Amino acid sequence: MSSNDRFGPPQRVARKKPSKRQGNTDLRIRRTRERLGAALIALIEEKSICEVRVQDVLDRAKVGRSTFYLHYQDKDDLFLSQLEDGLQMWSNILSTKLEKSRRLAPVAEFFAHVASAGKLYRSLALSGRLQEFFDLAQGYFARGIARRLKEIGFSIPDQRESDARSHALAGTLLSLLKWWLDRGAKESGKDMDDLFHRMVWKGVR
Repeated sequence: MSSNDRFGPPQRVARKKPSKRQGNTDLRIRRTRERLGAALIALIEEKSICEVRVQDVLDRAKVGRSTFYLHYQDKDDLFLSQLEDGLQMWSNILSTKLEKSRRLAPVAEFFAHVASAGKLYRSLALSGRLQEFFDLAQGYFARGIARRLKEIGFSIPDQRESDARSHALAGTLLSLLKWWLDRGAKESGKDMDDLFHRMVWKGVR
């Protein structure tokens, strides 16, 4: 069983470096996807995702219907793609930056980002889609935490125990996020980062 199977949705597969022509095509595709994604997020901040239609997204993004269906099956496919892209970035950002600290997750930065998207958070909660975000996030952060543990030299020979630990730590991170937001995000992101990692390393020891 692969790490992707253990922790949830598969990570996006890196592709070979494109030719100049292919690079231009990929750039257009990326820009189109970004416009569609930004349009959907803006609409969700204004009303429930249940009320958003594909046509609303097309009108906001100024993208044709045929172009939309070249990239996505429907509105939910676009929504999930946006969540996965964001979670993929956040859960691996410490490894991508080659951070030398013992942090396992970018708690301060991620918490601040989620807090700044308060309208989106509330909209997802009201529409019953918030749990979908947390379920996806746990899989992505479990993989990111497992990767960080290896990078800082903390390895567990028993793969099952290692998987369980990473999954549990990701759950702790997201439970802490919900607790923080529900209380009005009173503490600073740095304070929450310090708290999470104190909890982590006390538990590890």
